[in-house]
Amino acid sequence: MKDSRIAQGGLVLLGCGKMGSAMLAGWLDSGLPATSVYVLDPNPSDWLRATGVHINVDVPSAPAVVLIAVKPQMMGEALPRLQAMGGGDTLFVSVAAGTTIAHFEAVLGAGTPIVRAMPNTPAAIGKGITAIVANPHVPAGGLDEADALLQAVGQVVRLDTEAQIDAVTGVSGSGPAYVFHMIECLAAAGEAQGLPADMAMQLAKATVAGAGVLAEQSGDAPSQLRVNVTSPNGTTQAGLKVLMDTAKGLPPLMQKTVAAAADRSRELANG
Repeated sequence: MKDSRIAQGGLVLLGCGKMGSAMLAGWLDSGLPATSVYVLDPNPSDWLRATGVHINVDVPSAPAVVLIAVKPQMMGEALPRLQAMGGGDTLFVSVAAGTTIAHFEAVLGAGTPIVRAMPNTPAAIGKGITAIVANPHVPAGGLDEADALLQAVGQVVRLDTEAQIDAVTGVSGSGPAYVFHMIECLAAAGEAQGLPADMAMQLAKATVAGAGVLAEQSGDAPSQLRVNVTSPNGTTQAGLKVLMDTAKGLPPLMQKTVAAAADRSRELANG
């Protein structure tokens, strides 16, 4: 990133909370010069001040990229500040939940190159996954730039249409909360079987974390990994018989869970 178009033209980061800070740390680590970054944030942290980036000063009139990382409720106040940069070669990338490409086009101009991104909370520790989708004004190179910028906080997938954002919200956007609740339930179940509460929670956390890493790093599909640890007529099979019940187990419950989150995402987008 040291000699890239972004380094030469400049990057404006609107909002530098947990997500913005995580991205900025990744960019600086990958060689983006601090002097190429302009941060606009009402409450800059001590860490941000120590990075050497420009903070709350005049920004370039036509930077290479503007990355929008403010909370959705701040969008109405923040976005008009960027209006003059729209309609040109500046690439806008938004990680703000719920704000559609059409809304950005209405404020910035219909010809503005815009990439909408949906990260999830583990991105704040560099372990996230982000889905991106672009409007027709984003050239292939611009989508590659957005992809590279967001890889600073984890994996990136590219969507075919913006409508898929709602499904992404239901799976990976809201998904960490589902997993956290599963940890709670697994620990509570262990406690009900006679384990001390602290030990049950430690076992549940480590089990979910370890299984997640194994699923990512193994060459086997999760279905095969499940088979690998399931002995015929053993303890795991007894537990899975309950969990995999097609009427009352996890499959229908997860279908309803993701559908409810995706439906709510659609409702919010439609006002």
